[in-house]
Amino acid sequence: MSRAILYDSTLCIGCKACETACASRWGLPYDDKIAAEERISAHKLTAIETHGDKFSRRLCMNCAQPACASVCPVGAIRKTTLGPVVYDAAKCMGCRYCMQACPFQVPSYEWSSRLPRMRKCDMCYERQSHGQLTACAEACPVGATRNGDRDDLVREAQKRIADNPSGYYPKIYGISEAGGTSVLYLSAVPFEQIGLRTNVPQAALPETTWRVLELVPDIVSTGTVLLGGIWWITNRRAEVAKAEGKTGKGRHK
Repeated sequence: MSRAILYDSTLCIGCKACETACASRWGLPYDDKIAAEERISAHKLTAIETHGDKFSRRLCMNCAQPACASVCPVGAIRKTTLGPVVYDAAKCMGCRYCMQACPFQVPSYEWSSRLPRMRKCDMCYERQSHGQLTACAEACPVGATRNGDRDDLVREAQKRIADNPSGYYPKIYGISEAGGTSVLYLSAVPFEQIGLRTNVPQAALPETTWRVLELVPDIVSTGTVLLGGIWWITNRRAEVAKAEGKTGKGRHK
């Protein structure tokens, strides 16, 4: 069973309860200044956008076959069977290939941090793993954001369109974009009018990204290997130091 999020722009009132809940879930700061930022960033993993008299919402699409995971050379990003695409900062070496590969321009980097990480929504993987709703869906007071089984949400979206054809643009965004995503959208107007990218490929991107990477000059590939080696050595030193520390304690008993 793959989980997903259905966002219905026609129901959204722009209250930003989803933003508040997301910030609380991640332990991120949230004040009036951050609330006014209508873009996702390393300190704001979901954002409500205003498009005239309509609202939209930005967050990681948690693709069915994520390009970000396919280009990560150290396996720091992976797709779970539950649906979310998760990130392990302990494995990340900071190459930022994920930022280049994402067709939705989602991953953000903590440029000002001494120990920077990539940041993105993981669709509340831990919460969903324990049978809970995503924080944003739980907080939405009008049902504009729903969380559940993807197939069920697709059927629900189709029913809404069928029941109210004059109120919806006749398509569900996320069904086939980039091979399909775990975040689905409904809108009263064409999706580009609420800020969604409509020029993304309909096919899954991992195969394409690997074809592109095959064309990268050898010097870049060599650089990647060197970076990977440095990353491994640094972590190996830390592991050895930790082990020696434990051994040292044992000798002094």
